[in-house]
Amino acid sequence: MSILSRRTFTLGLMAGTPLLAACGNGVGSTGASTIDARVDSTLTHMYAQYPGTRALADKSNGMLIMPLMTEAGLIVGGGFGRGALRINNITVDYYSATKGSIGLQIGAQQFAHVLFFMTEGALEQFRRSSGWAAGADVEYVFNDRGENMRAETTTSTSPVVAVVFGQAGALAGASLEGMKYTRIIP
Repeated sequence: MSILSRRTFTLGLMAGTPLLAACGNGVGSTGASTIDARVDSTLTHMYAQYPGTRALADKSNGMLIMPLMTEAGLIVGGGFGRGALRINNITVDYYSATKGSIGLQIGAQQFAHVLFFMTEGALEQFRRSSGWAAGADVEYVFNDRGENMRAETTTSTSPVVAVVFGQAGALAGASLEGMKYTRIIP
């Protein structure tokens, strides 16, 4: 009997899902330069579309930028993406994010997200862990009716602030619950 890793499970699910046939999430493109280019593009888009996120970036000790997360599910679901951790606007590490879920679900979606580490302790805990999972200490920032990102003062004092944007697809709701981040060597 073979035990599958979460990554193998997720990749297998995504490979077998016809809805993802046209998606390009970088699973085969492992180069650091490709990830960095996508991270740069994602940050440019985020700052242009949601100017309030620039203040979060300026206050943060570091940011994990995940340019493209792809999720799919038909009862059993999974997601995968790659990104970079930047400190003082310099890439210091690369990460993959994986997610698995079971329940009533059908469809596929893609989205981008950025984790802002607002305290040095939160950043250090993330960097020291062998696999960090988004938990209760993450505060989420959402779009309001005018498509503006609102980051309240209380939000920016949380240890980790997550901004999820650019959702596209037919799977309801983008969530980071159950997402596991692991350092990779591209």
